[in-house]
Amino acid sequence: MKRIAIFASGGGSDMQSVIDGCESGLIDGKVVAVVTNKDGIGALDRAEKHGIESKVYKLGDYEDAEDRDRAIIEYLSEKEVELVVLAGYLAIVTPCLVDKYRGKIINIHPSLIPKFCGKGMYGLKVHTAVLEAGEKESGATVHFVDEGADTGEIIAQVKVPVLEGDTPQTLQERVLIQEHILLPSVVAKLCK
Repeated sequence: MKRIAIFASGGGSDMQSVIDGCESGLIDGKVVAVVTNKDGIGALDRAEKHGIESKVYKLGDYEDAEDRDRAIIEYLSEKEVELVVLAGYLAIVTPCLVDKYRGKIINIHPSLIPKFCGKGMYGLKVHTAVLEAGEKESGATVHFVDEGADTGEIIAQVKVPVLEGDTPQTLQERVLIQEHILLPSVVAKLCK
């Protein structure tokens, strides 16, 4: 059974899909830690509800991002984490964290990478860009994390059609439904 840490910065619905996958037996793993960079978010409430320890690492509390990530590595080591899942984590992880978990750290992104990704492309910004570009489809991608922003090797993707009359919000809702299927299925494969 793999020991999993989930990094999140918002409501935590992608995180919830992994927790549910572990609790249902789909994933041969256990979420042992939740890491976030923000106080008072839904992901922290979800962690508490499931009895999962969580810690907040705000950038302002550290010298720089690398200093913060070294503190996170220390925590993950204490928790004996074997797989790191970035699920709506709105911070770029630094090379020290990538090196420590190379091949064992994944991210979910709400577009079909290599389109509509990279620094500054998150949340509704992604879906707005997809619609402004006149795309006929969008989707979600799970990829390994490397030193770049959304540049790691793609593990799996799912396509979602762009419908006439879509707004960034309606497209986001449909993509999110697919994320909640894609992410736990990838985590399940990585835990085998």
